Amino acid sequence: MPNFIAIAGNMGVGKSTLTLKLADRLGWKAFVEPVAQNPYLSDFFQDMERWGFHSQVFFLSHRLRQHCELIKSGNAIQDRSVYENAEVFARNLYKHGKMSEHDWATYKNIYESLIELVAPPSLIIYLHASVPVLVQRIENRGREFEQKVDPEYLGELNELYEEWTTNFKLAPVLRVDTDNINFIEDKEALEKLSQEIMKSIPNQPLPLF
Repeated sequence: MPNFIAIAGNMGVGKSTLTLKLADRLGWKAFVEPVAQNPYLSDFFQDMERWGFHSQVFFLSHRLRQHCELIKSGNAIQDRSVYENAEVFARNLYKHGKMSEHDWATYKNIYESLIELVAPPSLIIYLHASVPVLVQRIENRGREFEQKVDPEYLGELNELYEEWTTNFKLAPVLRVDTDNINFIEDKEALEKLSQEIMKSIPNQPLPLF
C-alpha cells in the first residue's frame, strides 16, 4: 500500500511550502489545501459564528474526496489532515460558542464516521511556530481575508494543536519547530527532514538529488 504523509500546523506556519518542497525532494505527489476553493472562507473570517459550520463542512467533504484521490496516486504528501480540521479548528469554534451544540454534534458525527473509513497517514509532520512568527508570515503572504486574524485566535489554535498532537495515536507525529527555519532557502534543513521522514517510514529509500 502506498505511504502518505500529512503536514499539519496552524495558519501561516508554512504547510503548503513544505508540502511542495518535500514532494519535489521525495518524488511524491502533493495534495495542497483548497483555500482558494472554499466559498465560505472570506465570510468566515468576517463572522465565524455565522459561517464556521459551513466552512468546516466544506473542508471535511473536500478531505474525503482528496483522500480517495490520494490513495490512488501512490506515495503522497497532504497539506493539512482531516484530523486537525476537526480536533483543532472546528473544536475551537465549538469551545468558544461560535458553533452551536447541534452543529457541533452533526459535524462530529460526520467526522467520526469518516475517520473510520479512511486509512491513517504513515506519518504526521507537525509544524509549530510562535504566534508573532505566524502573524508575520500571514502578513507576508498577503491573503486579504486573513489580515485581520486575531493573534489570540492563533494562540488558541496553537494550544489545541499541542493537545491534539500529544494525544494522537493513529500515526507517528514528528514535531518541527519552524520559528527559525525557512524551507525555501535552507536546503540543509529540508534534507535533514527528508532523512528523518525516511527513517520513520520503513522500506522507503531517499532518492538521490
